[in-house]
Amino acid sequence: MNYEELYEPALLLHGHKCPAMPMGLRSGLAALEKLGVDRAKDGQLVALVEIGEDHCATCFADGVQMATGCTFGKGNIKRLHQGKWGMTLVDKKNQKAVRVVPKAEAMLANKKTEFFQEYRMKGVPASQVPLEVVQPLVDKISNAPVEAVFDVSEVFDYKWEEPPHSFDSFVCDECGELVVEPYGRVLGEEKVCIPCREKASAGK
Repeated sequence: MNYEELYEPALLLHGHKCPAMPMGLRSGLAALEKLGVDRAKDGQLVALVEIGEDHCATCFADGVQMATGCTFGKGNIKRLHQGKWGMTLVDKKNQKAVRVVPKAEAMLANKKTEFFQEYRMKGVPASQVPLEVVQPLVDKISNAPVEAVFDVSEVFDYKWEEPPHSFDSFVCDECGELVVEPYGRVLGEEKVCIPCREKASAGK
C-alpha cells in the first residue's frame, strides 16, 4: 500500500490534521521499502518509536502504526521514551532492521510555522486549527522527496529475542475479573490482579 491509500485511513485513526502524523506515515513507508518487506499482518515486524510522553508531535506514532501495521493491539510497537522522532523497524524473521529519522532542519522548519507558533504553542487543539493553516504544512510533508525530509539508515543486523506469549489466565479472587497469569499477585490466601493488590496495600 502506498501513501495515498493509507493517508485517509490514518487520518481517521488519528483524528485531526497535523504535520507529525503524515511524517510518521512516511517514515514507516520508507522503512518498509528499505527493508524490502510488506506491511505487517501479524507480529513479523516490530516498530521501535523514540517518542516520549507529553511532548509535541507524538502524533508521529499513529502514522508509523498505519504504515507498518505495527500496532498497540498486536503488541509490536514499542515506545522508547527518548524524546525523539526516530523509528527503527525490525524484521524479526531475517533479524534485520532500519532506522528512519526526520531531519532536524525539517522538524525545526515545522516549528516555525503559523500552525505551531500561533496555534499549537498557544494551546489550541490541532483539530481547531484552520484548514488553510494546516493543509499547506501537510502537503509539504506529503510531497517532499524522502531524502529531503528523512535520514534513512542502511539495513543492519538486529538480534530480536521474542518474549514468550502467555495464554494462561485466572479469575481474580477480589474483583472477579480475568487476568493473564504472569500478572497475578498473592494477597494472603488469595490470587489477585495488580490493581486489587495495590488497593489492599494502600489500605483501601
